[in-house]
Amino acid sequence: MRFHKSNTDLFVPDGTAPEAALARTTHLCISAHQDDIEIMAYHGIAECFGRKDKWFTGVVTTNGAGSPRSGIYSDYTDEEMQKVRLVEQRKAAYVGDYACQIQLGFTSSEVKNPRETAMVEDLAQILRAARPEFVYLHNPADKHDTHVAVTVRAIAALRKVRGEVQPKKVYGCEVWRDLDWLPDEAKQALPVSARSNIAAALVGVFDSQVTGGKRYDLATAGRRLAHATYFASHATDVETALTFAMDLTPLVEKPELSVADYVAGFIDAFRADVQRRLGAGVQSSS
Repeated sequence: MRFHKSNTDLFVPDGTAPEAALARTTHLCISAHQDDIEIMAYHGIAECFGRKDKWFTGVVTTNGAGSPRSGIYSDYTDEEMQKVRLVEQRKAAYVGDYACQIQLGFTSSEVKNPRETAMVEDLAQILRAARPEFVYLHNPADKHDTHVAVTVRAIAALRKVRGEVQPKKVYGCEVWRDLDWLPDEAKQALPVSARSNIAAALVGVFDSQVTGGKRYDLATAGRRLAHATYFASHATDVETALTFAMDLTPLVEKPELSVADYVAGFIDAFRADVQRRLGAGVQSSS
């Protein structure tokens, strides 16, 4: 495989040849930054962990530049931080028993440039090699511009290979905006209770972020627990941890759909649900 960036990093934890490692992939995550995968796609990691018939592959699109830093990392240059984050992502791939970990090395500005086609071409190449059954992306309602841009580029890549690669499901996952606002019937509720020790280790391995000023380890575990408890108001908890996702599969199956309009449909449904409940409450109290 030939990628556009000379700093692209392809790591296979168990030493399998890259082509074979990608070919065994069943679950694939395409993320913006190092540590996003472990927050947004633990469902896929857990599904594949320790299995020989299911394999998880992670793709990080950006180079890790511009990340906040403090403590022992406060004096690191941007170039040094990029190296640290690349190694941390490799560590996560090893801990999570990934089939393969690819870091494409694009800048955020390149990712957010709608005229830039190189990343879409790289992603299409990966999708053809992996042919995943399940794909995890950032959700398009995320509040981080780079996350949204990566999702738009990834959907473009999935549409580009639509005749060759047909995932069973494409999930839009939580990082910088969670999805508890989705109407329950629209939520893809993904159980992430399994192997809480591995889940914690995967987020915790990104020391430059956690001790560097952001307690992603605590926040991620807390969000998953909260989702599991607050998901159903009239039933006891079935899972101890849940993540929510938006079903993006129709955007791949129907390329004519506008991403913005598709997401707006969920927002309209949320608005209608709130108005309905308020209307019912007003009527019952009058």
